[in-house]
Amino acid sequence: MKLQFSLILYLLFSAVAFGQKKEVLSSKDQHAVEHFKTEYKKKNYKKFEGKTVPTANQILFDDKLVFIDKSDKMTASVMLQGLIYPQLLTDYQMQKFLDETTDRTQKRFLKLQKDPKASFDVNNILVKITELPFLNPTDKVRRFRLTTKNKNLPNSINYFIELTNSKAVKNMNFEEFVKDAKLTYLDQE
Repeated sequence: MKLQFSLILYLLFSAVAFGQKKEVLSSKDQHAVEHFKTEYKKKNYKKFEGKTVPTANQILFDDKLVFIDKSDKMTASVMLQGLIYPQLLTDYQMQKFLDETTDRTQKRFLKLQKDPKASFDVNNILVKITELPFLNPTDKVRRFRLTTKNKNLPNSINYFIELTNSKAVKNMNFEEFVKDAKLTYLDQE
């Protein structure tokens, strides 16, 4: 009887201890999980087709400049593959404005401008990409938080992105994954 009671206590204690090992997500990460549950719509985006000139801590996409931390290999890989680039973010911001703005006067004013994209121009930004492994549904799909910081704006802008590689296999290193990856989701947080 004493042995059974000890065994029961051991099993209960083990269950409680193992139950507590589950990692608790931060509120920011919980927001990311909720975002992908409610807002996710897969789409295919084009890779950058212009001229890319990388240096130690910056990448020039035609005439648009992006700064990166030279020790951040993940961000550098994604940027150099042309999956994320300033012109894409400019187009995204303009389309977001057109889709979400209900003020007809602002929309008319935008159409009257010589270069309507100029108001949304993304240039001279610092970029950081962070993987969100708890959101990766399969080995072929990886999801990230993209943070951009413009020195002329007070706050950074965060995006969720998804890269898909149909040839990916389990335990594939990141550089290999990115080579054949496509951007399949982009949305501002």
